[in-house]
Amino acid sequence: MAMKRGLTERREFSRREFIRGCAVAGAALASGMMFGCLAPPTRRIGRASGPGGDTFDLSRHWLFGGKFTAAAMESAFNDAAFSKVTLPHCVSKLSWRNWDPAMWEDLWIYRRHFLLPTETRNRRVFLQFEGVMVGATPAINGQALPEHRGGYLPFDCEITEWIREGQNVLALAVDSRWLNVPPEGSPKGPKSIDYLEPGGIHRPVALRVVPPVFIRDVFAKPVAVLDPGRRVEVTCTLDAGVVLQKPLRVKVDLVEGARVVASAQQELRLEKTGETQLQLTLSDLGNVKLWDVDAPHLYEVVATLCAANRPVHEHRVRIGLRDARFEVDGFFLNGRRFRFFGLDRHELFPYVGFAMPRRVMRRDAEILRREFNCNMVRCSHYPQSEAFLDACDELGLMVWQETPGWQYLGDAAWQDLVVRDVEDMVRRDRNHPAIIIWGVRVNESRNDPALYLRTKAAAQALDASRPTSGSMTAHSTAGWHQDVFAFDDYHSAPDGSVGILPPLPGVPYMLSECVGQFSYAAKKNFNNKYRRAGDLELQTQQALYHAQAHSRAAAYPRMAGVIAWCAFDYGSLMNAHDAVKCPGVADVFRIPKLGAAFYQAQGDPKIRPVIEPDFYWNFGPRTPSGPGRHAAIFSNCDRLELFINGKPHATAHPDLENFPHLKHAPFFADLELDGAGRPELRIDGYTGTLLALSRSFSSDPAKDRLWLRADDVELIADGPDATRLVFFVGDCFGTPRAFADGEVVLELNGPGVIVGDNPFDLAPGGGVGAVWIRTLEGVSGQIKVKATHPALGATSVKINAVSGKASTA
Repeated sequence: MAMKRGLTERREFSRREFIRGCAVAGAALASGMMFGCLAPPTRRIGRASGPGGDTFDLSRHWLFGGKFTAAAMESAFNDAAFSKVTLPHCVSKLSWRNWDPAMWEDLWIYRRHFLLPTETRNRRVFLQFEGVMVGATPAINGQALPEHRGGYLPFDCEITEWIREGQNVLALAVDSRWLNVPPEGSPKGPKSIDYLEPGGIHRPVALRVVPPVFIRDVFAKPVAVLDPGRRVEVTCTLDAGVVLQKPLRVKVDLVEGARVVASAQQELRLEKTGETQLQLTLSDLGNVKLWDVDAPHLYEVVATLCAANRPVHEHRVRIGLRDARFEVDGFFLNGRRFRFFGLDRHELFPYVGFAMPRRVMRRDAEILRREFNCNMVRCSHYPQSEAFLDACDELGLMVWQETPGWQYLGDAAWQDLVVRDVEDMVRRDRNHPAIIIWGVRVNESRNDPALYLRTKAAAQALDASRPTSGSMTAHSTAGWHQDVFAFDDYHSAPDGSVGILPPLPGVPYMLSECVGQFSYAAKKNFNNKYRRAGDLELQTQQALYHAQAHSRAAAYPRMAGVIAWCAFDYGSLMNAHDAVKCPGVADVFRIPKLGAAFYQAQGDPKIRPVIEPDFYWNFGPRTPSGPGRHAAIFSNCDRLELFINGKPHATAHPDLENFPHLKHAPFFADLELDGAGRPELRIDGYTGTLLALSRSFSSDPAKDRLWLRADDVELIADGPDATRLVFFVGDCFGTPRAFADGEVVLELNGPGVIVGDNPFDLAPGGGVGAVWIRTLEGVSGQIKVKATHPALGATSVKINAVSGKASTA
């Protein structure tokens, strides 16, 4: 069958276009009889499901054909030779390093067969794509649908006219070449942006089945939450495929568990097809609980479309009530002055690029909030997955969300896509309470007042409750038109330490980047900066530079906060080693480096006392006398007692003189020793007079062992799920041994697959590594993974793949 011409993404459907049943459906809708449940072809997902409609996950049972062939877009194409894959999926088999854009820069083909149950008759059907890298052209049953370009934001296509009862075929051509779309477009190619973009379907795909008239979108905006007249202003967008003669009613409820906090409703008549908006206000909220970083309380807003007093469609969104304000004299959260503390995050992972399932995305938020004690993260330099944002909402991790781009500004068509991306980003994410600011400028780009007045206006038209910003490399407001000035401060102080410029006068001010891959005292080994297998002296500097940056920025009362560069290493061709850039305080596997010690120590000692040396306890060729006379230790304790081989060695206190503005300043001790006897170090940490924590470290490699740890002991078998499996050579107390080598060989038995290098060479990773264990489609059971090191023997872990449970990942 020849492919038909495509349509626009969001069509207005007339009665003629619904001749196959929508006239009947419209009558049923008007009488209030068109509602009920739909038997899903796969498990139900999403918070938009409800009476009269459902959203179905299409993550499983995809077929991947490799390089594109036009014939595969036809429904009758024989795809028996295609490989079975589960989403998210990357088109290329990657290692954790040495990525080359030639591996994915091509056209690729995917196909998905699915059955629709008869209950879908007379309803509207949409395909929803959350993210395809970089361009996507779908076809349903041979009918071409509109192309979408841009890899970080969702798009949908209505397929009601071409869907069949029974067997349907979705074909998707994925264009992962270098395209004229943000952040790409520069004639210099992939080397012109600071992160790589492996192609594929890297976010979920779903099927949304709804009545002829349904609630497309709900924006619930909290207003004046600190005042007695606090309220939630709700904008509902209805999408009508038919015009109804009888009135409809929209009811909205603010819900906390089973309790309805507030309600509002409004009657309306639809006089046209397409989209119609209406505003309702939820008032008389009483003493609601606010969303805060330490108490991230969440509510649901439930919007219900009713006909003849019966529900026909429901749309749910989750919100939090909070007041976040950037003022000239600082940042204020729920009325109190608050200095945020954060890191930038890339969403790239080893082996698969952006294509990790929800649990893995959530794990990044947990690392930032719980392990690194951040209360703020910048999504650099593109809108990141909803799974990550959902976790930020739940964990109390505030977010800067940012439009795709990196320095380059393209032609008029390219700039139109920047405006489109801002609109799509705000529309998708504006209900997330964690998001407190929109990045509407391309990262580190030149001033372009015409463009950035457009992006600011686009964001404010959709959400005037949040300010706009964008990272700046010029310390000047000339030609700048946003609400909050965010500066990337990488300058050195005269003594070679971290320099922090004072806030610019008259504008809210923050740091969007600092420290990064730079070594302030010297420029040696630039591409090796903070690489775990690289220069040892540079590794020990990283945590101290981050501590200096945060302490010196906090000396300025007007400074809203610091987001430092960055959380995790990432794939890049710019100033990288083996195509991995290493400014992260954790490596690409999310394993903390020495640089993370500062962040790990900034938490509450009553919740989790921490002792993290900023050195490796070794006496080998690189450090024959140990860590040296001025060895740093990061801790949130009040006092440290150090012991060598059980004997008192030193007492250390926080260095408040050089780090006066930190919550927990570093400690320093003289640890220059004769290491011939392989001494053991013990550090006892006290809060007041109480022993809070004691940690020991062995310098004897003869006692080393292979350590193997899984993030999760249970995975979901009936959906895409995965967990990280970390392995390293460590001392007998579980601390990684620096620069260890050897090949780790992994053996898996059970319903799972290894995502990653096997065998794994430890030396390039500095003695550590990780893979991910992914479940098989619909197969439950126990997964056992055995890891073997040639000198240290074997160890194993067990993970259960459980079917029939709703995923919490």
